[in-house]
Amino acid sequence: MSDKKLQFYINGAFEDGTDFDEVLDPSTNKVLSLVPRATQAQVDRAIAAAKAAQDEWEALPAIERAGYLKKIANKIREKAHVFIELIKTEGGKVQGLAETEVYFTADYLDYMAEWARRYEGEIIQSDRPNENIFLFKRAIGVTTGILPWNFPFFLIARKMAPALVTGNTIVVKPSTLTPENAYEFAKLVDEVGLPKGVFNLVTGGGATVGNRLASHPDVGMVSITGSVSAGQKVMEAAAENITKVSLELGGKAPAIVMPDADLDLAAKAIVDSRVINTGQVCNCAERVYVHADIQEVFIQKLVNLMSAVKYGNTSEISDLHMGPLIDAKSVDSVEAKVKKAQEQGGRVVLGGKRVAGEGNFFEPTVIVDVTNEMAIIQEEVFGPVLPIVVFTSLEEVIGLANDSEFGLTSSVYTSNLNTAFKVVRGLKFGETYINRENFEAMQGFHAGFRKSGIGGADGKHGLEEYLQTQVVYLETN
Repeated sequence: MSDKKLQFYINGAFEDGTDFDEVLDPSTNKVLSLVPRATQAQVDRAIAAAKAAQDEWEALPAIERAGYLKKIANKIREKAHVFIELIKTEGGKVQGLAETEVYFTADYLDYMAEWARRYEGEIIQSDRPNENIFLFKRAIGVTTGILPWNFPFFLIARKMAPALVTGNTIVVKPSTLTPENAYEFAKLVDEVGLPKGVFNLVTGGGATVGNRLASHPDVGMVSITGSVSAGQKVMEAAAENITKVSLELGGKAPAIVMPDADLDLAAKAIVDSRVINTGQVCNCAERVYVHADIQEVFIQKLVNLMSAVKYGNTSEISDLHMGPLIDAKSVDSVEAKVKKAQEQGGRVVLGGKRVAGEGNFFEPTVIVDVTNEMAIIQEEVFGPVLPIVVFTSLEEVIGLANDSEFGLTSSVYTSNLNTAFKVVRGLKFGETYINRENFEAMQGFHAGFRKSGIGGADGKHGLEEYLQTQVVYLETN
């Protein structure tokens, strides 16, 4: 049992909890720390603190609000090694990906801070001769961010940075599986002297803490990154007060490989997109569609690359491609889905099993003889599993790719520009990558179709999620 106890951060002060959950290292399942469970009363106090601070925070010039974000970004860079080690240990991330997440987070805070002088209202033409119509962009008020465990550090910034620069305040709830990085982040917030109540951190389960963040009448917007079922619960809780929701949910990204593709490039990009964070990413390649003319040679390339994937304890080994799954339940889930694929006619040509010994490891896996109606194609698999479907025509594969309840990301590999844009026009997904791995840019817009979510994040459009409009009609003599 660890004696390290995390704390809440409410109204500019750290507070102890009374009931705790264990935080485990997924590489060993040893206890790292204890994370407190917030009561509804504690969540309410955090929201009240955010509400009390919001008017004064919004009254500050946007450039001054941005200054705090830049200070936090600089602090992250100063203490990058601390966050990198935490993310590796509690999240099971490999060294390179942990480094990317930490420095990308700092850059993201700087990027959103730069919008302080750039987001604008409008002057609209009136039908009346002596009238001016102004459209002002206003803060929403109190926002809340419910975070996942797969990119726990970056998601703090993705929700906090656009909220704060536009004049909102925020209450953040990290996952109970990966809360240590958020606790250390709160320390940085405290160090830079962010006004009390502007940023608050509460921890605990979704049923108590998450539900209250979504259902509280003083919350103007709730943003969650998580599963479809979690998003549905948030949406249901938010409905009581007609609270705005921003939902980034599941994905089942198709990767389409045409006969004229650079097969080595395609194979590497698909494998990189599948094993990143051990396949526990909503936008990574989840299902591969290979043209019949190249199926044998391309499948062999995938098998060769997947068999070369190195995995292990991310706290002890730096030169790895992937680490463990986040917990034992995840291993059980991936194992069950691979078994079901076999029962439905799929053939495992690589991997397919959990790894014996300590930790939550699953073998890099490739499954062939797969058809589109199988569960392995229709259900999200958060693990290093590549199911492969063979197709014969462009029209066929577009239909197969769109046959999904999800619509977050997609990719196509071809050397023909016309083919690429036919696929782009046909796919019904929020993002499409052409001849590259699935990884979004901070200046883009990360949003999905169908059950992959509502709203989106990043760039200008992500910033505007945190704004509402006020139209003023001014009549003069």
